Amino acid sequence: MDSLVGLLIVCLLAAIVLSLGVGLFHLSRGRDDEDSRKLARALTWRIAISLALFALLMIAWYFGLISPHGLQPPPPHHP
Repeated sequence: MDSLVGLLIVCLLAAIVLSLGVGLFHLSRGRDDEDSRKLARALTWRIAISLALFALLMIAWYFGLISPHGLQPPPPHHP
């Protein structure tokens, strides 16, 4: 189950990067109003995908599929 959640997270991150690339393409062309609409649509998709990713992370954490951890390893246990 963890690998499925990890795969979904990676796919959503790739979709966010793809949407940013599409937005950059339409921003750099900047020819007419059609490109402005496509740019706005691409950035709207990026926001929606980002919110979906955030919701997925919160749901996966709530159900114990993922767990947060600190940057430092836990101290050694002394009996």
